[in-house]
Amino acid sequence: MSSGNGGPFELGTDGPTTILVGVDDSTTSLRAASYAAGLARRQGARITAVYVAPIASPTAAGLGGAALIVAQRDAHDEIAMDMRRRAAEVSRELGISVTLVAARGDPFTELSRVAEEIRADAIVVGASTKAGHRLIGSLAVRLVRAGKWPVTVVP
Repeated sequence: MSSGNGGPFELGTDGPTTILVGVDDSTTSLRAASYAAGLARRQGARITAVYVAPIASPTAAGLGGAALIVAQRDAHDEIAMDMRRRAAEVSRELGISVTLVAARGDPFTELSRVAEEIRADAIVVGASTKAGHRLIGSLAVRLVRAGKWPVTVVP
């Protein structure tokens, strides 16, 4: 059997095998995770969920906000632990491979870094709900503009 480009068709390689999904505990990112889980189950793919905690502002630390920064870090660590637990549940329930990667920094930079490391075939993210992103560009728009992966944006 031939693919349209003259090469042989390879059974089972016409869909993603490694899906990266960005999660941040927002409603749209949880929808994106559900969409990615369904896609992975149907395709026999594995999922890497990436949670990126923001880095605290240096201004807050300079204004005596060290306790605030520690509290934010602890809260983000707790969210990551909860997401890791949920990922394990989804993995068991659906019979798919789900790994959670927790990182700190800029979501675009960290998702791109992990996508390259795991050689992601596709990225799934939730639509931004922040009004300012219409002007400066959302995470999804930045990922699409990078032009390295198919990107699905879940509302």
